[in-house]
Amino acid sequence: MKLKQLTITILTFCVAAFSGIKAASAASFSVIADGLYNAGGLSFSPDGNLYVTEAGIGGSGGCVPPSSGQGDSLCYGTSGAVTKIENGKTERILTGLPSLALPDGTGAAGPRDIKFDAQGKPYILIGYGANPAFRDRNLGNTDLGKIIAPDFNTNTWKSVADLGNYELANNPDGGDVGSNPLGFVIDGNKLFAVDAGANNLLSVNADGSDLQTIVAFPQDILTNPVFPPSGTPSNEPAQVPSQGESVQRPSQFASQPVPSSVTKGPDGAYYVSQFTGFPFPEGGAKIYRVGADGKPTVYADGFTQLTDLEFDTEGNLYALQYANQSAWKGNFDGSVIKIATDGTRTTLLSGNGLESPSAMTIGADGAVYVTNRGDRPGGGQVLRIENIKSVPEPSSALGILAIAAFGVGCLHKKRATNKPPINGAVALK
Repeated sequence: MKLKQLTITILTFCVAAFSGIKAASAASFSVIADGLYNAGGLSFSPDGNLYVTEAGIGGSGGCVPPSSGQGDSLCYGTSGAVTKIENGKTERILTGLPSLALPDGTGAAGPRDIKFDAQGKPYILIGYGANPAFRDRNLGNTDLGKIIAPDFNTNTWKSVADLGNYELANNPDGGDVGSNPLGFVIDGNKLFAVDAGANNLLSVNADGSDLQTIVAFPQDILTNPVFPPSGTPSNEPAQVPSQGESVQRPSQFASQPVPSSVTKGPDGAYYVSQFTGFPFPEGGAKIYRVGADGKPTVYADGFTQLTDLEFDTEGNLYALQYANQSAWKGNFDGSVIKIATDGTRTTLLSGNGLESPSAMTIGADGAVYVTNRGDRPGGGQVLRIENIKSVPEPSSALGILAIAAFGVGCLHKKRATNKPPINGAVALK
């Protein structure tokens, strides 16, 4: 089984799992943007406006096979975009960015994350989700799998670093060749990014020089994992027994989780979220801390499918989980969890309208902003979580000790929500 490719297929194009944390009904949220096309990362600029990436809906250009090798091909277009949210109004201020998606616009890879440096200069991370060898061969000159620096005034951009080509040339984890950059953080004149396809944390100078791997992340060996029942729909049919088939389930199973986001902690270390691999064990995801020595240690565990992390000004860490249950169970309620400096965990919001969230950020007002329904073309939202009254949750022992010291052929295929473009914006084509 191609463990890494299977995990990337699910992470990039569909669904996830969750660790069973209770809902916190006291919290509420407001929708500050709607009608987004496969919404991804979001970030505040120094001028206080909020920017969110849209991976788009692909197009009618060249196509590449999915990372799993099964299902429909992903086809290229220039429907990726960046949307600005200012004073309650939304505007697409950067359009024509590369996008790769299924024929119906789902499963999109494209603009995935956006960050601003101390001078207010923006950088955008573009996903890919396939073998980089197919990119130039099948799609021509495209910025999929790269970090770019845009100019919003001229609707242009330039390439800064090619993470896809780096994976093709180096393959640091020694596994299947694939690239799918998902998240990054800016630290001074350096950018630190996670590539879920390459399964590593990389760094590169802001001018594009000195691109290198900091660490490649290990496989997990699961003990007595829970597998989907016979006949469960799957993007990897070989992993699910057919109806009536009697199968001896393994007591140990190698699974390939992948890094999904990175943020810098108040201690100067980098914290990396983990999106667990098939069969997506609930409670199986970890948050890694990568210090100056470049070695990953477990900071907190007991999560499931994590798609983003963010620290607030007081040193509390917020973790975003994509769904409340394993993907094949068909429930896609997500959660935002706060991890205090003493290890106490609280649920800020779980379900109640929070569905398949892909990314989050914290505003100067202290509110948590989340891209909601991030897997749906035309149905994506940005939420502002408010009136937060959280419910304490037990922390794992490992997490307490550590603290004391977001594929194709989806398991649950959602139809695109046919909503009109927000605030008169031109629909993506």
